[in-house]
Amino acid sequence: MLYELIVFLPLAGALIAGLFGRALGEHGAEITATLLLCIAAVLSAFAFYDVAILGNAKTVVIANFITSGDMVVDWSLRIDTLTAVMLVVVNGVSSLVHIYSIGYMHEDEARPRFFAYLSLFTFAMLMLVTSDNFVQMFFGWEGVGLASYLLIGFWFKKPSANAAAMKAFIVNRVGDFGFALGIFGVFFLFGSLEFKTVFDAAQAKSGAVFTFAGFELNALTTICLLLFMGACGKSAQFLLHTWLPDAMEGPTPVSALIHAATMVTAGVFLVCRCSPMFEYAPDALAVVTIVGATTAFFAATVGLFQNDIKRVIAYSTCSQLGYMFFAAGVSAYEAAMFHLFTHAFFKALLFLGAGSVIHALHHEQDMRQMGAIWRKVPLTWGLMLIGTLALTGFPGLSGYFSKDAIIESAYAAQSQVGTYAFVLSVAAAAMTSFYSWRLAFMTFHGPRRGDPHVLDEAHESPWVMVGPLVLLAIGAVAAGVVFAEYFIGHHRADFWRGAIFVSDAHKALLDEIHEVPKWVKYAPLVAMVIGLGFAYYFYIVNPALSARMAARQGPLYQFLYNKWYFDELYDAIFVRPAKWLGRLFWKGGDGWLIDGFGPNGIAARVLDTTAQAVRLQSGYVYWYAFVMLIGVTVAISYLLTVSPGAP
Repeated sequence: MLYELIVFLPLAGALIAGLFGRALGEHGAEITATLLLCIAAVLSAFAFYDVAILGNAKTVVIANFITSGDMVVDWSLRIDTLTAVMLVVVNGVSSLVHIYSIGYMHEDEARPRFFAYLSLFTFAMLMLVTSDNFVQMFFGWEGVGLASYLLIGFWFKKPSANAAAMKAFIVNRVGDFGFALGIFGVFFLFGSLEFKTVFDAAQAKSGAVFTFAGFELNALTTICLLLFMGACGKSAQFLLHTWLPDAMEGPTPVSALIHAATMVTAGVFLVCRCSPMFEYAPDALAVVTIVGATTAFFAATVGLFQNDIKRVIAYSTCSQLGYMFFAAGVSAYEAAMFHLFTHAFFKALLFLGAGSVIHALHHEQDMRQMGAIWRKVPLTWGLMLIGTLALTGFPGLSGYFSKDAIIESAYAAQSQVGTYAFVLSVAAAAMTSFYSWRLAFMTFHGPRRGDPHVLDEAHESPWVMVGPLVLLAIGAVAAGVVFAEYFIGHHRADFWRGAIFVSDAHKALLDEIHEVPKWVKYAPLVAMVIGLGFAYYFYIVNPALSARMAARQGPLYQFLYNKWYFDELYDAIFVRPAKWLGRLFWKGGDGWLIDGFGPNGIAARVLDTTAQAVRLQSGYVYWYAFVMLIGVTVAISYLLTVSPGAP
């Protein structure tokens, strides 16, 4: 009953807040949804201890889901260490986001709807991470997509929020199309969609091939690439990343939940869950490594010059997800999950801290309108400082343990793609340090740049908002040192207990990171210091220099500030042609052809004809007599000229 409660309490909260929100009142709805989430979070901690520490993994069957011919799918909860880690992350962060939202959204009249969406989002993610088969995973996968659409577009009266919600939904459909094809391929190749059946047969099917368009392709590699395509959409990897920064149009708690615990981590979870398949598809793993490393580098470059405080953190998330993916690509799945685990704490801390700043400055998000407010919001400043240190990999904090392990794993892989990932990840680490400290300096230090009245009235957030930040800060500080030995250390085999599969060729990889050269170990630290030094010089020592560089609008600045022009490129390649084609079918096909010559067109011509005929019915007798005279004259003339015997 423990695991059923963990999964279905958030659903109960969503239904109660959504259906009975008016009866409960705004405060009653938010308290009910939050309380149920907190209970689920506490139970998740017990589940983590029971499964990950004591080793009591199990499968809980809820009901039969689908029976169609040879396909039998149960609705089951797969409870192993991988699931237990995700339960703690999802319910832990979501419960804190719920508490924080009580303060952040206190002025919004639609709070019951907001909390219903938050709880629904959490439930969908729980269905995804507890799935025991691909169909159930797809159910949760699409549920997360639906909930993200609702939350990003929560303020639906804002056109920008609606556009962002549509963009997220459509871009994710591209990835989900590949994911669905991958699931079809799994059933075609294995005859089953149950994880255990598929994973047990993965090695035997590693050599299977199929012919497509005259090419002979490896079946398992193709399936893994299609599954990874779905992961790229959900986790905003390179080429399918464009929805992520626009998702900042939603309320800040939504950003924290999406980026730290739910939607964007689904792709990483998918690859790690399917590690028994990816391990026997080395070409697919190489693609995962290349895409992940490219994303880490690309997103870090874009984050350098963004001015919206939430967008900077959003591109940071995109970059850190790249780290997780290329870790999985070099078979360091444990390191990928460890970074997912630690990242949840400091990224939620940074997002919610940014929300505290926005709250203090009357919803101002442009860092160019901030500065010198650290004395006004000392708690928020100190807590965001902890998050920044953890993100940049300061020794001893959680990000130091997980991110450095990933970078060292890429080097220890001793492969071309591993070297590619190592080089780009070190460069991304330097840029991560720069834009993270740039955010801290522009927001809290330096000269006052915004409206003096707004800056003077800045105030600390209430404890209902600051309290969750304190708990997240504790995780950002301690999660790495406490859990490193379990996730990636010598006790990892006893911790994971087969929840993550690593082939014999890669089992020693995480042991080999202790043997890498010292310069490799120090490379992330040096990169962090370099990024900090540049940020300090440009935004504290000589802030006028950074302002002049931005005003100069050089080509490199423009290229990075405009996000490598991907939005403009996609607009030219996909959006404009789609609009042109739609207008063609609308005006030409529907308007001219169908309406002109179809049933509506015929009816219109009949009406036109009858309208002209009606004009002949004037109602005057002399007019009718005149017409009759003309008719008789025409008839006699015809008879006289064409009838036989006429002269």
